[in-house]
Amino acid sequence: MNFCSQCGHQVRFDVPDMDNRPRFLCDQCGTVHYQNPRVITGTLPVAPDGRILLCRRAIEPRHGYWTLPAGFMENGETTIEGALRETVEESRVVGLNPQLLSMVSLPDFDQVHVFYQIDMPDFTFETTPESSEVALFHYQDIPWAEIAFRTVTVTLEHYLENLDVERVPVLNSVVYRHMRPVE
Repeated sequence: MNFCSQCGHQVRFDVPDMDNRPRFLCDQCGTVHYQNPRVITGTLPVAPDGRILLCRRAIEPRHGYWTLPAGFMENGETTIEGALRETVEESRVVGLNPQLLSMVSLPDFDQVHVFYQIDMPDFTFETTPESSEVALFHYQDIPWAEIAFRTVTVTLEHYLENLDVERVPVLNSVVYRHMRPVE
């Protein structure tokens, strides 16, 4: 950031009084410009026969790789609303019974990824402008080498490790750019 979005004056990067982190500051109008993490929200759809729905990305980043339906949360919506909206946008699946499954922090990317397990009411799904292919996978057939994001990998692994549990516990994890996931 070079200029204040309030008054157009040049900003400086410094720690404001009564704060502990550097921020963009405008000395002209006094505005402190806070920058906060972005929330990505999505679902792990489970078909009536237990297969998991994955989408092949038709857009960047990671075009051509498989992922769970997910995307940026919009202002004015809850994480569940965003997850269900993204699921429709990427697979045309209208999910039921959302249950929080994982929350993965990515401090290196200023993001938090939140996934809900949902039930698919039937086997209806289709491709969209965001997904070139949508398919159901038995757990042993998941294309692990072609998964787009580490947050999707840890979420899938967590779900599969808890298949025999009545209600899957929530995974609260961190993924760093150059490290294995830490729980």
